Amino acid sequence: MLKNLVFATFIFFIQNVVHAQQLDYSKYYSQLTVKSPKAIIYDAESGDIIYQKKANEKSSIASLTKLMTAMVLIDSKLDLDKKVTITKSDFDKIKGTSSRLWLGSELSRKELLSIALIASDNRAASAISNSYPGGKKAFVQAMNVKAKQLGMDDTSFADPTGLDKNNISTAIDLVKMTQAAHQYPLIRELSTSSYYEAHIKNKKIKLNYNNTNLLVRQGLWDIDISKTGYIREAGKCLIMQTTVMDKPIIMVFLKSYGKYTRTADAKRVRKWLESVHVQANLASN
Repeated sequence: MLKNLVFATFIFFIQNVVHAQQLDYSKYYSQLTVKSPKAIIYDAESGDIIYQKKANEKSSIASLTKLMTAMVLIDSKLDLDKKVTITKSDFDKIKGTSSRLWLGSELSRKELLSIALIASDNRAASAISNSYPGGKKAFVQAMNVKAKQLGMDDTSFADPTGLDKNNISTAIDLVKMTQAAHQYPLIRELSTSSYYEAHIKNKKIKLNYNNTNLLVRQGLWDIDISKTGYIREAGKCLIMQTTVMDKPIIMVFLKSYGKYTRTADAKRVRKWLESVHVQANLASN
């Protein structure tokens, strides 16, 4: 207990000292290994880019798309409690992915949003867009309008699920999307929920869903926003806003192909940030 108290006091002291001065992270880049081909680490408090790697290069973004899908739905002011029926038009005709949401299943928009953000279910995201006035085409148009409003000039959306390889963005643009999504309490709540239980009454079934982000499921991080993604063209992707050394940090990792590369990168970055703060404080004494 005493050891933990002393360590906590030491970390608090370091934070106060380092916060009082501008930290040049580039001096410590040699100590950091980021294996994802494209990445950015961003201080959401100061607006500083801590680290970047091909952050301006365009890439398919897979299910990271669903954060934009969520924002467009909430912005629409549509009734989130209204029931939506899963139809054949919600089935994946691009990649042929499966879903446990059967044809004819009835769920509220909020239930669909929960499943789309937590479990990254494509059929749920498609059903959300098909329930929009004007259907999926109008919904995708609204996604692109929202992207322009956010200054995401290198971003374009072709569908609401992320299955289409033509959903394109950059790590820097995805920082803007993450910041915007962070302003929605419902997105913060759902994207960081480790578990969701859906009751589909008209089919008399119960479905259990786990969050696709291992770090959320483990519950050891303070995460405010989270979304994973994967299609072959995009690789394994991860965006999240978390707290490191009492600072809000946005992490974006794109085009990863190892099973655990994106989460391992996040762990390496957090450890590196903590180490840098300790070293910077010691150097200032």
